[in-house]
Amino acid sequence: MDIVLASQSPRRRALLQQLGLNFSVAVSNIEEHIFENKDIKLQIEELALKKAWDVSGDFTEAIIVGADTLVVKDGKPLGKPRNYSEAKNMLTMLSGTTHQVITGVALVMLPTRNTLVNSVVTSVAFRNLTEEEIEGYLLTGEYADKAGAYGIQGRGAALVKDIEGCYFNVVGLPLGKLTEMLGVMGVKVLGRGTNGKGNSY
Repeated sequence: MDIVLASQSPRRRALLQQLGLNFSVAVSNIEEHIFENKDIKLQIEELALKKAWDVSGDFTEAIIVGADTLVVKDGKPLGKPRNYSEAKNMLTMLSGTTHQVITGVALVMLPTRNTLVNSVVTSVAFRNLTEEEIEGYLLTGEYADKAGAYGIQGRGAALVKDIEGCYFNVVGLPLGKLTEMLGVMGVKVLGRGTNGKGNSY
């Protein structure tokens, strides 16, 4: 069964490669809008499913993987910053506090159209950051296109004091949960019955 990642994120591609999976990429055009007055976790799961369905029309037999990651601080969703100023405000808000990173994961199997949707929450504590540290990090440009304006897999690791939960979830794809979900769909990431690259016979 072919696996298709409905995301242009290089981090998610790298994580799937880490699992040894054979997959292709089809970029979803779904816009990411999260509203504070609605269940944020449910919205993230719905976005992941919409992304998977958005590219499904281009395939006849495949498992489509959709995902969406968001940083949440005191109930306030923090998506991708639009500019330097917004990124600085986000990092200043996160400094010295704990926030949650939520990733929704959705699988759509074709042609049966069976779906699985789940989400994982990881708590991330930031160090007390000086303004010089915040500006120094922003100057790397790493914050662009990242929820909460930082990338834990890069130099943003220096901002983090501690995490509780799945590290890969913070990067953008909870690999343990994804492995469980793929198993339900008949794809064995580990063990017998795989072709050596993770996909089931």
